[in-house]
Amino acid sequence: MTSILLPLVQDSLDANGIAHKAIECDPELADTAAFCEHYDFKPEQSANTIIVASRTDPVQYACCVVLATTKLDVNKKVCKLLEVRKASFAPMDEALKLSQMEYGGVTAFGMPADVPIYVDSKVMECDEVVMGGGNRSSKVLVKPGELRKLPTVQVIEGLAKTG
Repeated sequence: MTSILLPLVQDSLDANGIAHKAIECDPELADTAAFCEHYDFKPEQSANTIIVASRTDPVQYACCVVLATTKLDVNKKVCKLLEVRKASFAPMDEALKLSQMEYGGVTAFGMPADVPIYVDSKVMECDEVVMGGGNRSSKVLVKPGELRKLPTVQVIEGLAKTG
């Protein structure tokens, strides 16, 4: 059976034994707000994946997973985790090149092995979360505990702020 997920993402899910459900979506509705409204998901169960880049040479990257209702704390929390003074959201072209995924579909599944994956502890409190499928035409529905099966995942208290 052919997966609707990006092959890189499907391979990661399979290799790590992650129980999930693939959801097909209209590429025009892949952005969080449009997806949640059209497909009847709550923003508080939507987990966004954000690639952060240090402003150091060489650049260090981190993959951060936070709920759509929160804001990633790049300046304090992510910088501390990466042990750098400055970091910011990776430019889109860099994030897409690093992840080998499509804009609007970037997800923690299939990230390069040398990129740490930081998951906000609030994500872990959800029954299920919906995440990108690596492309704009799919999403992954997963119980948050399944994220712990990814080798570089660390659950971080206070990775994101509410409001």
